[in-house]
Amino acid sequence: MKIILSIFSLFLVFSCSVRQKGLDGASGNDGSLTKVEVSANSIKTSMEYLASDELNGRATGSDGIEKAAVFIESYFKGNNIKPFFENYRDNFTVKRNVGGEGSGEVIEIKGYNIVGFVEGNDPKLKNEFVILGGHYDHIGQGREVEGDSIANGANDDASGTITAMELGRYFSKTKSNKRSLLITLFAAEEMGLKGSAHLAERLKSQGLNVYTMINFEMVGVPRAEGKSMAYMSGFERSNFAPKLNEYAGEEVVGFFPKAKEFQLFFRSDNFPFYKELNIPAHAISTFDFTNYEYYHHVDDEADKMDYEHMASFTNKMAKAFEGILNSPNKEVVLNEE
Repeated sequence: MKIILSIFSLFLVFSCSVRQKGLDGASGNDGSLTKVEVSANSIKTSMEYLASDELNGRATGSDGIEKAAVFIESYFKGNNIKPFFENYRDNFTVKRNVGGEGSGEVIEIKGYNIVGFVEGNDPKLKNEFVILGGHYDHIGQGREVEGDSIANGANDDASGTITAMELGRYFSKTKSNKRSLLITLFAAEEMGLKGSAHLAERLKSQGLNVYTMINFEMVGVPRAEGKSMAYMSGFERSNFAPKLNEYAGEEVVGFFPKAKEFQLFFRSDNFPFYKELNIPAHAISTFDFTNYEYYHHVDDEADKMDYEHMASFTNKMAKAFEGILNSPNKEVVLNEE
């Protein structure tokens, strides 16, 4: 607990804003104009905890993922990102066969998504929601390499988790979002998208007016020079990528042919929201199978992440999502198939 508190105290330093004109001239609580930028140091601080051996690979149902959840909740509280439900946790259970084929030994594993809320500042548009997410679980243990068997999951997907957290902090500080924002960190992605499926069904049952959803999946390393900074799964299913690029003022999100070949649209936490809510819902990634060799590997470690790249990407996403959150109409739409 002392380690968590000491790391959390660093957030309060890194989270300070300066009184300058923001991306849209947003006002702070004291009426001053506020600018917030995501720093590489802030990202690194989160990464060095979430991808540390202390969390033992963050497997759903483990003590390690409980520590990760407490850390994320502390981050939310410290940055005025409020719980969307009665508390930050969206609880569910996953049944798992642990005895091998034919044994019939089934156990229930308890999981919980962490859901934060940044209310919109427009009386009407605040009833529309944009979801930004990433999965904070990982596989726990991997094949041992040089005495190390902990799969820390830095790129997969502490990187996406931290990106979503930082964007939540950005909008909670700038208050520059007319629409409301949910920051959703999923458990049990590695068990078959179980956490995101549960939350998508819950939001559907409540009739929540969800506009769009983006899942950040493995964004810790840059792509090769000459390629778009990131790519979007299901690129052709909506006009989401062109709209993000328009609002960002540059091409940040491009088309990656292998995303369709590998059917990545169906393999990440965006898919349950598309399936249940029939909305534009995609994953954005900078991992393209050529620029990082440690997928589900014990060497997927914090020291292999590129923090300047992550900060640059997250700041560009902040600018782009200001456009999504503040447009008078729902400009992002599904394409006709």
